[in-house]
Amino acid sequence: MTHMISWLRLMGQAFTLTGLAVATAVVLHVIAFSVIFIPVWIGIPMFVASVLWLRALANEHRRVAGRLLREEIPAPYAPLPDRPTARLTTVLGDPATWRDFGWVLANSFAGVALLAVPVGAFLAGVWYLLYPLLFALAPAGSISGHLFFETNTQLASFVTLPIGVACMALSRWLAPRVLGTYGRLTRNLLAPSERSQLQARVQQLTVSRADSNDLQATELRRIERDLHDGAQARLVAMGMTLGAADKLVEQNPAAARALLNEARDASARALNEIRDLVRGIHPPVLADRGLGDAVRALVLDTRFRAEVSVELSHRLPAPVESAAYFAVSEAVANAAKHSGAQRIWIDISHAGGRLRIVVTDDGTGGADLSAGSGLRGIERRLGAFDGVLALNSPPGGPTMVTMEIPCALSSQKISSS
Repeated sequence: MTHMISWLRLMGQAFTLTGLAVATAVVLHVIAFSVIFIPVWIGIPMFVASVLWLRALANEHRRVAGRLLREEIPAPYAPLPDRPTARLTTVLGDPATWRDFGWVLANSFAGVALLAVPVGAFLAGVWYLLYPLLFALAPAGSISGHLFFETNTQLASFVTLPIGVACMALSRWLAPRVLGTYGRLTRNLLAPSERSQLQARVQQLTVSRADSNDLQATELRRIERDLHDGAQARLVAMGMTLGAADKLVEQNPAAARALLNEARDASARALNEIRDLVRGIHPPVLADRGLGDAVRALVLDTRFRAEVSVELSHRLPAPVESAAYFAVSEAVANAAKHSGAQRIWIDISHAGGRLRIVVTDDGTGGADLSAGSGLRGIERRLGAFDGVLALNSPPGGPTMVTMEIPCALSSQKISSS
């Protein structure tokens, strides 16, 4: 039964690809028609629109072929500018556009020829299997000539059943082989080239480096502001208090003693502010005991009923630990500010060379990655390590923030409790 469902699913994909092939052939004719009218300008928007339509069909082919091959086939297109006049230049200058044209031509001949074999065998099998029923229902003699031989009686019509079974068996045998070949052909023609992958990687690293630099600059400004407005101001005030006490120590010892007590209190407050600032830069528990215990200590200071699950056999590299800790801290802070949640679950694990952190809360949901700076800040922080963030927050909740960072575990084991 499972094999039958798998075969029918493959045939559904074959029919889908056949329909898409017909649509791409139509688009190819529209593109050719628009090129004729480019000298009178009406062809320019028609050409751009038809190329974008072609891209949509190519992306759909990538999706279906990716399901056949069980891998993702990314789109290699350069981003389109907002100005309509610049779009034509970008489309024409994009190598992926010309690869799409080559794919259309190949798909119109080799692709359709490949798909026609299992699809034709399947349709023939359906026809031959249903022929006895159609012969019985149709008016006498109306369909008897639709075979390679004549069938004048109902009994003779049943001779098509073994032919139908043979066609179905042939279709079942051909479908995975032909569709696998078609998927590989589509991947070879539509997947990003090595050059475009390298360019995309360079662009991604450039953006990631810029975001990392912006993040570091923002963090330095925050530290400078906190020192200036907090500990530095208290230390200046404490120096002035000690100066006043020095002048009063002989004339009014009681007043001098009061000023000294005030300076002592100010020094204690300044020390606490410096400790809080250092904790915000790199918490001591993170350096001493690792990410798991640092996150557990983090949620102890929140109002949430929290459950933290950690599956890490060894420590992570220090920069990754720091980025992951502050990403979790920001996610928890967002939940506290906006979700109205009462409980929060944090799962931390490492598998397949990737650190995976899932922060889930039972709040009202409706979080939007593009709406606020908090989640965007997490995304930029993770981007410096090629990490990614995924958000699932339907209205009504729950909200699930999934973070992944590619990294290897260090040789240092997790400290025992």
